[in-house]
Amino acid sequence: MQQTSDNFIAAATEALHNDYQQATRDFLGQMAPKATAAARANFGDWDALRAHVKRIREHSLDHLAYYLEQYEAAAQADGVQVHWAEDADALNRRVLEICREHGARRVAKGKSMVTEETGLTPYLESAGLTVTETDLGEYIVQQAGEPPSHIVGPALHKSVDEVRELFLRKHDLGERALDGPPELVAEARTVLRDTFLQADVGIIGANALIAESGHSMLVTNEGNGDLVANLPAVRIVCTTIDRVVPRAEDATAMLRLLVRSATGQSVTAYTSFYGGSRREEEQDGPTETHVILLDNHRGEMLEGPFRDMLHCIRCGNCLTHCPIYVAAGGHAYGWVYPGPMGSVLTPLLTSLEASSALPNACTACGRCAEICPADIPLPDLLRDLREEESQQRLNPRRWRLGIRWHARLLRFPRLYHGLSRIAIAALHRLGRRRGAFQSLWLAEGWTGQRDFPAPQSSTTFMQEYRQQSRQSLHSQKAQHDGE
Repeated sequence: MQQTSDNFIAAATEALHNDYQQATRDFLGQMAPKATAAARANFGDWDALRAHVKRIREHSLDHLAYYLEQYEAAAQADGVQVHWAEDADALNRRVLEICREHGARRVAKGKSMVTEETGLTPYLESAGLTVTETDLGEYIVQQAGEPPSHIVGPALHKSVDEVRELFLRKHDLGERALDGPPELVAEARTVLRDTFLQADVGIIGANALIAESGHSMLVTNEGNGDLVANLPAVRIVCTTIDRVVPRAEDATAMLRLLVRSATGQSVTAYTSFYGGSRREEEQDGPTETHVILLDNHRGEMLEGPFRDMLHCIRCGNCLTHCPIYVAAGGHAYGWVYPGPMGSVLTPLLTSLEASSALPNACTACGRCAEICPADIPLPDLLRDLREEESQQRLNPRRWRLGIRWHARLLRFPRLYHGLSRIAIAALHRLGRRRGAFQSLWLAEGWTGQRDFPAPQSSTTFMQEYRQQSRQSLHSQKAQHDGE
């Protein structure tokens, strides 16, 4: 099935029937929150750090033009060539131009959600360049011809056996056992070593841009980012305009939030700060460094009601806490960003018309807002997108019509309560023997996956509430009269 945002329901249904991937996501949904919760608890005053970073991000966005200009001036003074890209096509074209200026044929890439967003890898490959992802998870899904399923762990959906079969098919290394993960990792290192040494251009992302110094910060756990950034003759950093912060200590404060929320670590194995190209007295490093700053609708977000999404630090914590993501998996969302953050970002960066199912892929449980280190009110933003969808009448689904009918019925409280009493009494009577319904008219979406519980009583909540309120008043009156 082709993965696009407008077929979320069908893709999610398909994902629910993949037993291995479902078990993997269930395990992830249980263990990842425990790991990140322990990391937060061990830090100290987590809420104070969260509030501090939020103030930094608010200040940076309030003065975004100023800090971008400061960053550009400092980076250029350090020998960096800074480019601006209005959209995905502009970034991809500029990268290809730089590669062609240097006669590059081989490109090594570090993990970068920005280049996933722009589709850079297939764009360069269509121009005849050989592009290799060097992050292990990204390398696996590239070899498999699949998109990432998680923004931190791209290959979480792949089993060890699947990776083994993939490597045996893709790597011409003769007969070998590849008995487990250590052997698979060792083989990937062997294959990727030539990529690092032979690459003409290295492309990386950036977790933060530091305005005062013109440096970029990159966070990795494998060390491939440093090899991609420093071994090829040309380094290209692809990032977005909202990554800029005033000072280095602001970037490291954000780092404390990011790492604990993403992987439960205190610090990643590699946190690197990159400036310009190698100097005359230096023997290592690129001879030329470029930074490309992508807008791609972020300027519109800055001035609009969804500005809070620019605070997102791409930790993926909302994904592992989201019951919808854990059930459906990342591929069901159909684009680069899955989970709650993706359900907001995808309509903003593509179009609401093409991804109207995503804001509705939410139970409104609120877990994402509770644990988001950037304090983004994700459920509120999803509801705002639903409102826009309703106003534009983009979703013709039956349950959306049902919501409209329900809203109209609420304007007539007596009729609403009367119909509710009839419905509850009927469901109680029909379902009291078994306690649940295996199928129910107008609720096939629910009963297709689980039973619908029958009401335990023939009375509605409001009837019970009024009865208990009357009993409480009688009891208080009797007590008062007795005194």
